Amino acid sequence: MAMADLFTDEEIKKTLRAFEATNSFEYKKFFEMLGLKNKSLQELNTFFSILDTDKNGYLEPDEIQLMLQDFSPNSRHLTDKETQEFMGAGDKDEDGKIGIDEFIILVNQS
Repeated sequence: MAMADLFTDEEIKKTLRAFEATNSFEYKKFFEMLGLKNKSLQELNTFFSILDTDKNGYLEPDEIQLMLQDFSPNSRHLTDKETQEFMGAGDKDEDGKIGIDEFIILVNQS
């Protein structure tokens, strides 16, 4: 499954432009622009599994840092600060990774 199965081309382009142009990543705005709160649980699981590139059931800092590239290979990496902010917001049990339950909570809090 690919991002194009969850989002329209326009949603993807608009979202990438917003974060490439400002060179700052705000996860709440990112989730909002993609309409993740309006996605079904199945769609959120699918999105999570796309981001979970090593398929271990968790999002880890290296996967978060490359998140925009899951939409387009030419996109930038998130900075260390942006990655740490995302991890800090989502990693509720402070184990250094974000599980699907933590991810769903993070999306719904945004």
